[in-house]
Amino acid sequence: MLMLVVVIIIAAVVSGFAGGLVKGQNKAPSAVIDVTIKNTGTWSSSYIQFDVKSVSEPISTGDLKIVTSWSAADGTNGGSTTMKGLNAPNTQYGSYSYQSPLGYGPGVTNWVTSGSTTTYPSGGYPAEQLFGNYTLTAGTTMKSTPYGYTSSYGGYGVPTPYTYTSGSGYTVGQIDGMQAVLGANWPSLRAGDTIKVMIMHIPSGKAIFNKDIAVVG
Repeated sequence: MLMLVVVIIIAAVVSGFAGGLVKGQNKAPSAVIDVTIKNTGTWSSSYIQFDVKSVSEPISTGDLKIVTSWSAADGTNGGSTTMKGLNAPNTQYGSYSYQSPLGYGPGVTNWVTSGSTTTYPSGGYPAEQLFGNYTLTAGTTMKSTPYGYTSSYGGYGVPTPYTYTSGSGYTVGQIDGMQAVLGANWPSLRAGDTIKVMIMHIPSGKAIFNKDIAVVG
């Protein structure tokens, strides 16, 4: 009887310890994030932007997965999944090649506001600025924009609104930052359409952000 009691006690201790380990592994950080999605029909004022207001602890974007899904008013469906190593680089046009969304501000050790394949020949932006390589802290911004410049360079909304055209900087079929995060059909989105945006913490398998975001024009 004494041996049986000892075995039961040991089993209970081991079970409790293992349960504690599992609970610790499943713990996810928390974050307060504002998301804005804008489609004006042109590259210069369209974007998806994540503004991190606060975090319970610094969060490596290498541990995150961004999932978007939507159905536009015209019946077009779209969405995309973004994570480090998945379809990397997920953004490729002209001589640019990088992982969107790009990071800016606190938590990003090296970032620029405008890319340069002369300064950063490996892709146009510092490696530290690519999604998966920076950390989310209070004040960090993640942002993706469509490519565009002038009719000769091509891109989104030049010269026709809500349409991609080819030029010396962009060829139709290539992928810019907006296509990488929202899917190739994102030009179908209009003000009032809703996009489901979820940010998953991969180690815990839990969402740290999960909201429906209305597109603004």
